[in-house]
Amino acid sequence: MSGLCEGGNELPRSLKANCKNIQSKRLRWAGHVARMGEYRNAYRVLVGRPEGKRPLGRPRRRWEDNIKMDLREMGYDDRDWINLAKDRDRWRLM
Repeated sequence: MSGLCEGGNELPRSLKANCKNIQSKRLRWAGHVARMGEYRNAYRVLVGRPEGKRPLGRPRRRWEDNIKMDLREMGYDDRDWINLAKDRDRWRLM
């Protein structure tokens, strides 16, 4: 999970449950967006690359990066998660 939820075993049980709930909802929504058409705005925002200069410093974590981290924690290879999400039955089993 991302941010606060990366604490590992030191986290209280209630916080772990909340993090799992957030992770589940984030992956569920990602599946919906991945199955949308290429011309839908939500899909374009998810997979698009902004143009222009980036600010100095560490790049900010993108929403897609959070999804990849969630999948990595669950033991899935995150190289092509959008194609995995398009197969609704396999995506639901995760």
